[in-house]
Amino acid sequence: MEAELAAAELRPARADVDLGAVRRNAERIARAVLPASLCAVVKADGYGHGAVPCARAALDGGASMLAVAVVDEGVELRRGGIEAPILVLQECRGEAVAELVRNDLVATVDSVAGGLELIKASEGRTAAASGRQKVHVQVDTGVHRRGAEPESLKDVAAVLAGSPVVELAGTWTHLAVADDPADPFTAKQLHRFRAAASSLRAAGIDPGVLHASNTAGIAHTAARHDYVRAGMGLYGFAPPALARGALVGLEPALRLSAKVTMVKTLDRGERPSYGRRRPLPERSQVAVLPLGYADGVPWRLFECGGEVLLGGLRRPLAGSVTMDQVIVDCGPEGGVEVGDEAVLLGEQGQERITASEWAARLGTIVYEVVTRIGPRVPRVYH
Repeated sequence: MEAELAAAELRPARADVDLGAVRRNAERIARAVLPASLCAVVKADGYGHGAVPCARAALDGGASMLAVAVVDEGVELRRGGIEAPILVLQECRGEAVAELVRNDLVATVDSVAGGLELIKASEGRTAAASGRQKVHVQVDTGVHRRGAEPESLKDVAAVLAGSPVVELAGTWTHLAVADDPADPFTAKQLHRFRAAASSLRAAGIDPGVLHASNTAGIAHTAARHDYVRAGMGLYGFAPPALARGALVGLEPALRLSAKVTMVKTLDRGERPSYGRRRPLPERSQVAVLPLGYADGVPWRLFECGGEVLLGGLRRPLAGSVTMDQVIVDCGPEGGVEVGDEAVLLGEQGQERITASEWAARLGTIVYEVVTRIGPRVPRVYH
């Protein structure tokens, strides 16, 4: 904590992460999906919130497994002292397979070649590793990104099930449109998934635990199976259908703020920042904040009417977001001083700006907003 605070003092911009909110969100999700278990997804550095601290908070909140996208994310968790099962969601090859085995991560396989490579790497597992190398097989039910085709699933699973050094511990798929409860394609995917699991059982292969649901999939009771992989819900965001239902009360865990580094008064008609894109409508005070698009403040936020909170009021941007700085129009009344706190995401006074608001303005998704907050913004954990 001292090192985090020191970094925040060196650069007067910070992202405060409420680990209590992450833990409480995990508790809410874990209760909502019973009797399924919670797999907490902490890929992309915990969706920009910090993988290791958020993994610990999610486990404290009731998660029994973690998931990451790639092997190095799993290694980071192991080096951070996390001992819980960690599922790597992408099939990996080459040195990454050996690293996966060395760190006792749970593999995903979706091809015969990937299965054979995992088996070969697992033959050298150390005696310290407990039991066989665990692996889940992914089946493609309609996203068409990764996963074994249903007709080739048995071939992939048979390679794994026939090996003495690996254990087929699970079978999973990913949902394409779960955030729209009215879309019938989710039901079609779930039917394909159940049929794929049944085909393995008919072939004498135990598919292990089944999981298909992401946070949005919680709206579909039939999608929950043995595990639910919750990502964005852990950090306080859920599709509207869930925010009003099973996951009401989720708490956003991240607050992005900065200290004002310069204040000046400019005449009406002056055009601050690159491109001189907006004339000030009247003589106004402007304030400079020390973070920009290199820190995850989108360049387009200015043209989309983005605002920040200063003195408990919403204040518009005065010009283009630059790589390292933002200029805010504080109006003719001003009242802002160097050192004042500006909030880009979060609450100040009675006002609140959320990542969902940014996403709506920018025509993007919350996932992109929070994962783009850059590594040079110090994270301070509470």
